[in-house]
Amino acid sequence: MSLLFNDFKSWEKHCAETGEPLYQPVLDYEVEQKGRTEAFIWENIAKAYEVMKDAVHTGLTEDMTSRSGMVNNSAKKVAKSPVTVLSPEFQMLVSRALGAKEVNSCMGRVVAAPTAGASGILPGTLTTLQELHGLEDRSIHEGLLVAAGIALIIEQNASLAGAVGGCQAETGSAAAMAAGAIVYCLGGNVEQVFTAVAITIQCMLGLVCDPVAGLVEVPCIVRNASAAAIAFSSSQMAIAGVSAVIPVDQCVAALGEVGESMERKYKETALGGLANTPKAREIEKFVLVQDVEILPDETEENS
Repeated sequence: MSLLFNDFKSWEKHCAETGEPLYQPVLDYEVEQKGRTEAFIWENIAKAYEVMKDAVHTGLTEDMTSRSGMVNNSAKKVAKSPVTVLSPEFQMLVSRALGAKEVNSCMGRVVAAPTAGASGILPGTLTTLQELHGLEDRSIHEGLLVAAGIALIIEQNASLAGAVGGCQAETGSAAAMAAGAIVYCLGGNVEQVFTAVAITIQCMLGLVCDPVAGLVEVPCIVRNASAAAIAFSSSQMAIAGVSAVIPVDQCVAALGEVGESMERKYKETALGGLANTPKAREIEKFVLVQDVEILPDETEENS
């Protein structure tokens, strides 16, 4: 897609001039840049979506306990909670996003979209959207291409990595991808799709990356659920005609600017934020030593 343009404004202009759907330039990018056939691309998008659905199912049906102990079946707890402040649909969204991300933290198979640390957001949102609206798989597959295009532009103008731009760049970008895909799949126009992206970025701006013990577990998993909720709310506002006020390309620029100015300790180093709390340091010590074989001291052995 970068063969054609590098920002959302140009993407919109291209589709307006050619009459192409939003996903087409992304498809062309894959064909021209990577030498793949359209049939190959559609086949592998379908496979990726099946992996997403499998991750959701696994997270809600199998034991999701990580080696650190910080992950302990949160998805099933939310899904089966007898007391809820959420609607059944919202409860389903949150539990699915949690479940897919827990699969990643428990060394299962996921789709890094755009990263493994944000791997619960697209699966949680798109499987819920498909069920709520009875969408065909083809619609979701097109939405995934739109999401990929959104990620390409964010990557070129800001970042997708927590180590570069904080969690705003990772779960924030994934939520923006999901919001755009949701609006596209529901028949929204290009302006509404990009408005959903802009609103999502505004809601996620400034979020630091502070994984406890350096593991992509706490607070990453719960942030996936929250980001999925933000994607849904941003999509609803965009479809309803709410204005983002700040153009989407300027929102992406702000994402990059905030990421650049963020202190290093808030960029996946486990040196600041939640990772630097007393409890987190206790967990860190436990995680670092639990699998280490303590060898006898040489002086004691030779005495």
